[in-house]
Amino acid sequence: MITKLIIVSLSVFIFNIPFGYWRANVKKFSLQWALAIHIPVPFIIAVRILVSIGFAWYTYIFMVSAFFLGQSYGAHLQKAKKRDGKPSSSCLVMDMLRRFGLARAQNH
Repeated sequence: MITKLIIVSLSVFIFNIPFGYWRANVKKFSLQWALAIHIPVPFIIAVRILVSIGFAWYTYIFMVSAFFLGQSYGAHLQKAKKRDGKPSSSCLVMDMLRRFGLARAQNH
């Protein structure tokens, strides 16, 4: 049971990184900001049900921590990119593809 919980928590952490990256690049309390926080929730609930880790009180410690740590780490990546003066979008995946030369940068 604890192994499942740790694996799911790690998955939740990783799943939330792009949403935290998106959230850090939009206006606070805007619709996009709220969506970046709430879109992952139904997927996380579905994973909890599919993996059968249940909803016992102790699972929330792991899951909520993983959720917010993933969001925070994604925001940290976005802020670090801006601090370095590198162009970035709100999409972590596209920024990574551009970084490794697998996608063209947008011409404005």
